Amino acid sequence: MSFVALAGSALSLGFVHGLGADHLMAIAALTVDGRGGRRRVVAAAVQFAAGHALLLGLGATLAVTLGWVLPAAVESGAERLGGALLVALGAAGLWTVLSGRAYGHVHAVDSGASRWHVHIGGPAGHAGARHDAALPVLMGAVFAVSSLRMLMLLAPFGGEAGSLALPVLLVLIALFGIGILLSMSLFGVLLARVLSLAAIERLGRSAGLTVALASILLGLYWLLA
Repeated sequence: MSFVALAGSALSLGFVHGLGADHLMAIAALTVDGRGGRRRVVAAAVQFAAGHALLLGLGATLAVTLGWVLPAAVESGAERLGGALLVALGAAGLWTVLSGRAYGHVHAVDSGASRWHVHIGGPAGHAGARHDAALPVLMGAVFAVSSLRMLMLLAPFGGEAGSLALPVLLVLIALFGIGILLSMSLFGVLLARVLSLAAIERLGRSAGLTVALASILLGLYWLLA
């Protein structure tokens, strides 16, 4: 196979990998509160993708240069941990919505623009929320662990990948990461357009319930599959 074909394959595989249901749900959960507008949604998606791609790229680079491979038990444990976390987050989301401890509202901020966001606790406990830019990066890295062993074994590049020269492998790994960045960033752009103020206001509490139930179902699938 020519290098151009290998490069296109690595980029495409990374793009598809970035569209995993767990990845997209995590990005949506990080941005569904609507704070910060479209820029924040896109930024969170890019940051999540960067954390995800960096961990996968680092692991794969260590594998091809030093021969390190993550034990299979770690991969399996990471999948189960991810499932358990999704179930726990979904259950917490259901409790906050059904108990009324979570509520959303629209109000004007310092710039004069109206923004919708979620608060945990009673209305009397209203406080300004802040966005930690490191959180999406960390979340992206955590969600990469379950796929790390696969990439360290060069599985996406085929059975003959081990015979390729080291510089070629490193380029393929980089292209795989770029594919992840592209797909998750494009999803962030799409999500930013969908999560308009009007749309969120119409959905109301049902949006929180939907996200919570989806998180539980996906988590159970990971645990039981």
